[in-house]
Amino acid sequence: MTSPLYGKWVLITGASSGFGAAAATAFGGRGAKLLLGARRIERLEKVAQQAHAAGAVEVHYNFLDVCSTASVEKFIEWAGEKIGAAESGHKTLHVLVNNAGGAHGLDTVADGKDEDWERMIQTNLLGVLRMTRAALPLLPQHAGATIINIGSVAGHEPYEGGSAYCAAKAGVRKITQVLRLELCGTGIRVCVIEPGLAQTEFSIVRFKGDLERARKVYEGTVPLTAADVADAIVWVAERPPHVNIEQMLVKPTDQAAMHKIYRRTA
Repeated sequence: MTSPLYGKWVLITGASSGFGAAAATAFGGRGAKLLLGARRIERLEKVAQQAHAAGAVEVHYNFLDVCSTASVEKFIEWAGEKIGAAESGHKTLHVLVNNAGGAHGLDTVADGKDEDWERMIQTNLLGVLRMTRAALPLLPQHAGATIINIGSVAGHEPYEGGSAYCAAKAGVRKITQVLRLELCGTGIRVCVIEPGLAQTEFSIVRFKGDLERARKVYEGTVPLTAADVADAIVWVAERPPHVNIEQMLVKPTDQAAMHKIYRRTA
């Protein structure tokens, strides 16, 4: 059975690794047309090849820094040119996945660093606002178009050292709720997917390349994979146009709460 995403345009931010790269492959497997953005162009090239091999009808990629309004606007202009004008005369983007984000450091408020806080707010929070504002004119109304924001369990459950990241991801959930109100009646759907413990480059970035410290985060557990979260993203986008999955909280079976994780000792 052909996926409803076949031949539809899907834009993914932060597509060079993790959830974004896995989502590109998953959407590619549905025969979608992909627009991939991230700062690491060499990584994007590899992701584009994988998505094409998975079955994507078209794959295009370009530099994108969601921390910069100018970069976002330039990327959306490029995306519009790739999409072209549909028969209706409107450029049509079917799915926007706001995935770019990440954590930087695990300092307490007392020891926090401005550069870490600012990076987390810029990527996780303001990046979602910038991308959505710029992409909205490309999203068709009453056609099942979908905005999918990637949040986190951290937006629900605080933890020591997570002040800025928890605040940013809670903000992503609130942006999603506001968009649901503002776009009600347009047919555009909005969802936030909030993963729990997932093994990607997340901890490596958070701990600034400390591989041993990053490894310990997942030690003794069976965490989510990027592919698990990508499956959830695609499932949300494939729902019938009248169905909006507003919020999805996804945790590994080993994680009951932020501080309650089952770890095997053997």
